[in-house]
Amino acid sequence: MNAKKTTLYDVHVAAGAKMVDFAGYLMPVQYRGIVDEHNKVRQSVGLFDVSHMGEFTFHGPGALAFLQKMTINDVSKLAVGQAQYSAMCYPDGGIVDDLIVYRHEDHYMMVVNASNLEKDLAWLREHATNDVDIRDESDATGLIAVQGRNAEKVLQKITDIDLSSIRFYWFGTGTIAGVPVMISRTGYTGEDGFEVAMPAEEAPKLWNMMTEAGAENDIEPIGLGARDTLRLEMKYCLYGNDIDKTTNPIEAGLGWITRLDKGDFIGREAIAQVKENGPGRKLIGLELEGRNIARHGFAVLHAGEPVGVVTSGSLSISLGKPIAMAYVRSDLAAVGTELTVQVRKKEAAARVVKTPFYNPKKS
Repeated sequence: MNAKKTTLYDVHVAAGAKMVDFAGYLMPVQYRGIVDEHNKVRQSVGLFDVSHMGEFTFHGPGALAFLQKMTINDVSKLAVGQAQYSAMCYPDGGIVDDLIVYRHEDHYMMVVNASNLEKDLAWLREHATNDVDIRDESDATGLIAVQGRNAEKVLQKITDIDLSSIRFYWFGTGTIAGVPVMISRTGYTGEDGFEVAMPAEEAPKLWNMMTEAGAENDIEPIGLGARDTLRLEMKYCLYGNDIDKTTNPIEAGLGWITRLDKGDFIGREAIAQVKENGPGRKLIGLELEGRNIARHGFAVLHAGEPVGVVTSGSLSISLGKPIAMAYVRSDLAAVGTELTVQVRKKEAAARVVKTPFYNPKKS
């Protein structure tokens, strides 16, 4: 199957991006280099093409009840203009996908991971009731993330939406240069920032306007490589690495978005059981000694015995030390616990640390 292209493909190529196949799309993995791009977002502001993500809308009188059944968070708590991090689960409590739900005046919107787009849509349609209309708006929607401490300053120059009034996980609708946009104060970096949804064909025009508006802050395009190192420093889960159909929200540390008291939803019974009995394993943060980089799939050991597995790992660019996320036995999940990671042929010393690894507010 040929990889698809977002409407920003030509913009990336012109900027010298190294393009790779990601979730069925040709996407930029880096431009100038992962380290420089990572630091740009932490220190000023960067632009990400996230148009590969999936967008669904839900219309009709049954939309709220349907989303309550399908997702683990409480959609009824959303005010108009508010967004919510959530997930969908299978009956056994395994995670279908993590996602964001947005409440508009007359409908709801959901943004899902690109790699799960078709699976998610099939899952939703399989359970749909007659009083909800599910529409796949993915191909028609462009999505650009503007992330970093200068994001508001840059974006405010070109939009009629009062960005200072948008709180974290809220959104506003308005225009940029006459183009209708939805701007939410959300992101995957830990920094202040926004995600801007617009008609897909308008994305190149708006990308160029954002680049121009951010010139005095040395704004740069940022690839998937830095997106990954930024999210890892915040211990944000990546579907397929840290969460999947074999992981339960409780063991993944997603109990805070799981509302067992909201009424029935798919997976509720299985999740409640894990919460009551306590998970057998937990997703924790590890710091490794020296320059040992733990990668996805590496074994975590205690006294020479396997007790877990690494899900994501990299050198923390902001902290200058190797970090990783891993599932380990719950009795070994406490901060300060000394463990080792099997890095190729040697055991590298590691210890459980408090997460997120990096605090943007202290930088």
